[in-house]
Parts: sequence; structure tokens; C-alpha cells
Amino acid sequence: MAVHKLNYTNIMTLINQIPMKKTLLLSLFLAIMISCKKQATAVKENSSANESTAFNLTDDLIETGVIYEVNIRQYSPEGTFNAFTKDLDVLKELGVKVIWVMPINPISEVKRKATDGQFTSEIEDEEARKKYLGSYYSVSDYKAINPEFGDLNDFKQLVQTAHAKGMAVIVDWVPNHTGWDHPWIKAHPGYYTQNEAGEIIDPINPETGESWGWTDVADLNYDNMEMRKEMIADMKYWVEEADIDGFRMDVAHKVPVDFFKEALAEMRTVKAQFMLAEAEQFELLQNGFDMQYAWEMHHLLNEIAKGNASVEEFDRYMSKTIAALSGKGINMNFITNHDENSWNGTLQERMPTSKALFTALIYTMPGMPLIYSGQEYDLAHRLKFFEKDSIGKTRGRYFDLLSDLGNLKNTNAALHGGLKAGSYTRLTTNKDNQVLAFKREKDGQEIVFVGNFKDEPIHVEFELNGEYSRFEKEESTIVGNGNTALNLPEFGYVILVKK
Repeated sequence: MAVHKLNYTNIMTLINQIPMKKTLLLSLFLAIMISCKKQATAVKENSSANESTAFNLTDDLIETGVIYEVNIRQYSPEGTFNAFTKDLDVLKELGVKVIWVMPINPISEVKRKATDGQFTSEIEDEEARKKYLGSYYSVSDYKAINPEFGDLNDFKQLVQTAHAKGMAVIVDWVPNHTGWDHPWIKAHPGYYTQNEAGEIIDPINPETGESWGWTDVADLNYDNMEMRKEMIADMKYWVEEADIDGFRMDVAHKVPVDFFKEALAEMRTVKAQFMLAEAEQFELLQNGFDMQYAWEMHHLLNEIAKGNASVEEFDRYMSKTIAALSGKGINMNFITNHDENSWNGTLQERMPTSKALFTALIYTMPGMPLIYSGQEYDLAHRLKFFEKDSIGKTRGRYFDLLSDLGNLKNTNAALHGGLKAGSYTRLTTNKDNQVLAFKREKDGQEIVFVGNFKDEPIHVEFELNGEYSRFEKEESTIVGNGNTALNLPEFGYVILVKK
């Protein structure tokens, strides 16, 4: 059958050939033409929008970026993607260039945990059961969206909006285990680790042979090659469907490294991916991961805050880490995250007088600094993990500090923290057992950090040559002509920017 393009002349010819009321037909056809034209225009506009917001994960973004971990459930009273998307401009104020979204998938109802560790099925009161929403890390379907947060289109809109604002989006992925009502449990029991009786089990500590206590999840069997293929296909779905820029891999150290190597090769046939490992394992960086958790440094800062560790131990850590990571991987530096806040305490609990010092430190040392949801608003309570909670959003001095540090990180090449990081040089002081001083340099730019790691004031002397502005007091200038002296309060610091 021949197909003809409809235009006004063709329509009028057809109308004149049909013996019925011409006015009615004319109105009908013109309405159709107008509708088609609008649809064609909309398609063209959407196509142009997609082309104009095409996003590339550049080296500059990684070198200068701050990463933000968003807990969608607790970020807002609504606990939705849309509520978070509205605040992306706030994140830009903080210098954020990578958004890590905690797991977006539906949560299992079978063996769902309550706050006190019991299963919700053990709670007799129906209304009491309803408030327990389960762990984000007990996934019931890798290719679906948690309805708490919205739908697929809402998530895609989040990604598109972030891209338009110059920010990458990575998704929290749980490769080590699934929830107990994941379809694989019944359809493919061989995908899971089983005991001698053929029963699927939760993850086991290989050193003790006992359960880790993660009883709300079932351990996956990476000896099963079919499971690996399906896992990779599910990961690839989000790259193709939602245009995400990478993954944060939960308990990455418990999954075989060769799986990640195969998976990442497949993902990168679609687009570049930024990979963050919830691990401190150099082998992962050798097999496709870009960034790892700086767990050792995080624990060290907690110990320094309590007076149980010293500058000397920090120096040993830096010497070891710089040698291991040089040009091979990135450390994610953090003083809080979802686990630390909920289970180990707020910054006020762990670092009551040293929070600003350690915040400034993770922004100025090599690596990428992390902000966790609510940290920017000086979150003062432990967020509930299995129930709905919310963060306050009152800006204060700490928000301003993060904003200023983020801007410095974004704009000063000396603080580049990726594979082409600014150099790190330890500076000698008269109080090396108490004071940490170092210099970062790149492309003619220089930053000097001096921090007092003790809970008492200190007079510090060190060598400085040149003219510097004080980051925290822009109007203040220091001219170094050799030996320079500063007075620092307890857990005090200065950041000097060379002019």
C-alpha cells in the first residue's frame, strides 16, 4: 500500500472528493495535522536536550571533585528522588562533582530487619511492623526501583539533571548478597552459597566459620558462572537505561576480583564508568576500580581525636599510601558516612572539638573528600537505619566551611586528588610530634596546611618562603622569608594559599 505525506493541499483534495460535510472534515484533518506537528516538535526538542546534556566523565572532574553520598530515604521528609533533585544546586555550592546514591533497588520483605535486630515478622503489632523499612542493602530486584523513592523516570530525571549541572552519578551496588525474596532464590538456588544440607545461607566469616550476623541477606555463589552473567547484565541495564556513570561496590573485598575485571570491561563498552570500592584493597585498583575507601586513615583520625594516636602515625600512613597509590588509584577521604553515622556516632560524638581540623585535612590531603547526607548541615543525631528519619537543613558555619573548602578544591590545581594529583611534601616544624605541616603543589599553584593535632594551644615554627593568603581569613597575608611562626589553638589549623 502506498503511503503519502499529508499536507494542506492533499487534505483539501481529499475533502473535495468526499460527499459529506466539508467543514467537519476540514476541522478534523487540521486538528490531526496540528497534533502531529506538536509531537514532531516535542521529539525534536527532547532530542536536542539530550544531545546538549551529553555528559562525559572527565579527568578534571575527578581531579577537582568532591563526592556526596545521598541517603535518599533520609535526605528529605518526602524521602524521594524528586525531593533530592531539587537540591542539586546546593550540592554545586559545596563543590560536589560526583553523587553516590545509596541503593535504589526494592528491599526484601522476607527476613526484613527491625532496629533491635529482630525480624519484622516477629513483631505482632501490625502498625509497629509498618515503620520498619528494612536495609537498603537487602535487595529484592536488581533491575527495579524502590517505590519509596519514586519510579524509574524520577531516577532518570535525577541523573539527567545532575549531568546538566556537571555532576556524575554513581549507584550503590550490592554484589555480595541479595535479599531472601529475590527471584533468584527460587528460580536459581545454585546462584547462592549452600550448607551441607543444601540450604541457602547468609554470609559467613571465613576466619571463624560463623555468620557475620547479616541474616537478612543470602550469600551469592561466585563459582556459578551463570549467576555472574546475570549480575553483569543487571548492572549493564542501569548504564544503558539510566545513563549512570559508575558504581560504588558494597563489600567489594568479598567478591572475586576477576568478576569485577570482567564486569567493568562489559560496562565500559557502553560508556566510561567511575568505580568506588568499599574496601582498601590495592588489587581492586589494579583491576578496574578508580577509588577506594581510606579506611585506615579514617580510623586513624578517630584515634587522633581521642588522643590515642599521633602525627608520627599519620606520617607513616601517608608514606605508605603515597607509595602504593601513586598514579594507580585514588583514596576517598572521609570522617563520616552512612555506617559511621548510624552505628559509630556523629561527628559531635567522635570529634567534638576537632571536626573542623579533620574536615580541612581531608580536603587538602591527596584524594577525594566525601560529604554524607546531613553532614553539610552539621547533622547532630544518628540517622535511623531501618526506619524513616530525616535531616535538618539549617545552614551554619560548618556549611560555609564545606562550601569554601569545596571551592578551593575545585579551583586550585595544588589540591588535585586524582591520578594526576598535586605533590605532597611534608614540612618540618619545631613541634613535629604535635603539628602536621605539608605543602601541595601543581601547575605553579601551592597550598600549605598546618594543623595542631593536640588538645592544647601550640606555638609552631616552620620554613616558609613567599607571599600567602590565609584561606580562613582572606584579608590576612603572610609573607614568609624563611622561618615563620604561628600560634594555633587546640585542634586548630591554617591553610595558606600562595599568591
